[in-house]
Amino acid sequence: MTQHTDVVVVGGGQAGLAAGYHLRRRGLDFVILDAGTAPGGSWQHMWDSLHLFSPAEHSSLPGRLMPAQPGETYPDARHVVDYLTDYEKRYDLPVQHGTRVDAVRRDAGRLLVEAETGTWRARAVISATGSWSRPFVPAIRGRSVFTGRQLHTVNYRSPADFAGQHVIVVGGGNSGAQIAADLALDGNVDVMWVTRRPPRFLPDDIDGRTLFDVATARRRALDAGRSDTGGVALLGDIVAVPPVRAARDAGLLTARPMFDRLTATGVRGADGSRAEADAVIWATGFRPVLAHLAPLNVRGARGHIPTAGTRALGEPRLHLLGYGDWTGPASATLIGVGRPARDAAREIAGLV
Repeated sequence: MTQHTDVVVVGGGQAGLAAGYHLRRRGLDFVILDAGTAPGGSWQHMWDSLHLFSPAEHSSLPGRLMPAQPGETYPDARHVVDYLTDYEKRYDLPVQHGTRVDAVRRDAGRLLVEAETGTWRARAVISATGSWSRPFVPAIRGRSVFTGRQLHTVNYRSPADFAGQHVIVVGGGNSGAQIAADLALDGNVDVMWVTRRPPRFLPDDIDGRTLFDVATARRRALDAGRSDTGGVALLGDIVAVPPVRAARDAGLLTARPMFDRLTATGVRGADGSRAEADAVIWATGFRPVLAHLAPLNVRGARGHIPTAGTRALGEPRLHLLGYGDWTGPASATLIGVGRPARDAAREIAGLV
């Protein structure tokens, strides 16, 4: 049986919840379909030691401040899950967990959303699927011959899983630096951190509050036709959160150049140098989860969907939310997703 609603939100993580908040304020009928079986989005799956870059009051969704976590300046991932769970309940958002969306299609002036549990016919769709379920691993020679363990950021939990082992962490972003620091500070793991270019640490006094302000200033400059300020990328790649700072200052976080290939028992550099490894952790990022939008044929060059704000240019009934600067400054962050969610809800209200 096909059900009808004004808006279907695909994804019930932080972006989907922010969308639900603003759709409710606009008086629209909507449903949020989430593949996860429990609230919290990707925050449920983060590694044990992960903390936010910003204090709780600067890490909130629209309408409700995140409460402080006792004893922590920067809340941990479990605290974020608790906050999102409470947020979903507090606003009585119509989230259907355990419901994967397979496809979104055009259907006589509406969009047809095909999910595991049935079909929805909607006036508009907000895609808020994020990227966590689509980890990216580069095509490095020898991956198939390496006999050790290979895993991505999504599979990492704690140093206890690698006690007494030689581990290579690949990636020069925040995840790579934080995981390498986590392992190095444990003292029971031999860690080698490799990056494609020398790591760029942000100044120690910069956290998520500054990053959000910088990203917002860049977007405003671009929208006003002024010169590109460079945004966060101009400052650096890695936020010096306390564990990263501690490992760096102790000389435990020195990056080596990226290797050329994997061997059966480790890696080999372009200069012939070798290193043994029991495991390789690929902290090499993610790609947006957009396969459900394939029937709409809205993707452009390199798989990117051109947008005006959050609205897809190739389909005005489709909005994208929470995919980074692509759909709003810092829109893949807790504090940054509120404004584009509000804008999407406003546009959709005018459409329906």
